[in-house]
Amino acid sequence: MGSFRHQFSSIFNRDIVYVAPWLIGTLILVVVPTLSLFGLAFWEDEALSAGAIGRLIESDLVRLSFFNSLFFVSIAVPVRILGAFFLALLLRPNRLGPARAAVFLPSVIPPPAWALIGLWLFNPLNGPINLVLQGLGFSAVNWLVNANATRIMFVILSGFQLGEGFVVLLIGRALIPDHLYDAARIDGAGLFGRFWTITLPLMVPWLALLTGRDLLVSLQGTFTPSFVITYGGPYYSTTFLPLLIYELAFDFRDPALVALVMLVVFSTLAGVGLWLWRGVAFRDG
Repeated sequence: MGSFRHQFSSIFNRDIVYVAPWLIGTLILVVVPTLSLFGLAFWEDEALSAGAIGRLIESDLVRLSFFNSLFFVSIAVPVRILGAFFLALLLRPNRLGPARAAVFLPSVIPPPAWALIGLWLFNPLNGPINLVLQGLGFSAVNWLVNANATRIMFVILSGFQLGEGFVVLLIGRALIPDHLYDAARIDGAGLFGRFWTITLPLMVPWLALLTGRDLLVSLQGTFTPSFVITYGGPYYSTTFLPLLIYELAFDFRDPALVALVMLVVFSTLAGVGLWLWRGVAFRDG
């Protein structure tokens, strides 16, 4: 897999000018607010005291928001990664350009607009999703009333926005040399055999990278739909961590501790993702 090492090295060795806008945006929008968060947490009276941490752990709403976020991520991330992988393999031929564009289109829709589209799609009375279910002989689902159904609705909505991962996996599949498949055919390997022995092992680095990235994006991406569609309801079933921090900031003016805990969670997930990726990405064999 030395070719993969060379390809990634060439990407990272390009002129810094190409990544300067991204680095500046990250500095302004991520690094500075993060440092401000630490300052706010240490500045507030008893923000990091044992009593404040105890109240955080004992809060039913905080624990529920952690459960909601964990439930969403544990289902949404595999759905998005596996869906993007399947579509990247299915739509690999260049002649399927319109189908590729259709897969990528939901990802370029701004989050507030996509949330409004989701509100229309899952309208319990005349939404297209319920009309399709009724046409297939199933009962209509009260998507905005039943807590479990609402959580599943958010997973389905996120599943449509897999365009970025789809494009990355398309590139990863295109970098696999065709002569490997030709040799496998000569040896008598069938479609599944070629997938299991060539495609999947060589796509593992890309899948690992996307999994780590999607863990962070999925956690943060729940704010807009939960704010626009349900505002945390019903029964706080869609009160995810970002929405909880927003509520604490604007209603109770005490977001620092929860935000700090969320930052630790993000950093841990990012560290695990990078460790896994480095373990499989450039392994020569």
